[in-house]
Amino acid sequence: MDVKKVSEVLRFNPEKMQKVNLFESNRMFCDIYCLESGQEQALHDHQENDKIYFVLEGQGSFTVGEKTQILQQGETTCAWAGELHGVKNTSENRLICLVFMAPHPQPSKF
Repeated sequence: MDVKKVSEVLRFNPEKMQKVNLFESNRMFCDIYCLESGQEQALHDHQENDKIYFVLEGQGSFTVGEKTQILQQGETTCAWAGELHGVKNTSENRLICLVFMAPHPQPSKF
């Protein structure tokens, strides 16, 4: 069994959001996104992939499709394939999100 302690793998950079991979296969990936105050993941989409954001700590502004909403610890949202999505840490504290995507956008690397 592959077990990871999230608090031990967190990584922050004052220059840009950090993505920390937890698990990955040719079918999916599961990352932790670490955002300092003001950092963001630019709006983008994945034509064939669904993505789930789950806020582990902090709060941020999440955009999915044409809607933007502040999500806090314990809240989650999903961007279905083809929907524009992104996240911005609009708070003064760190934002930590668990991110799951399937199918994997680059399955050929396995």
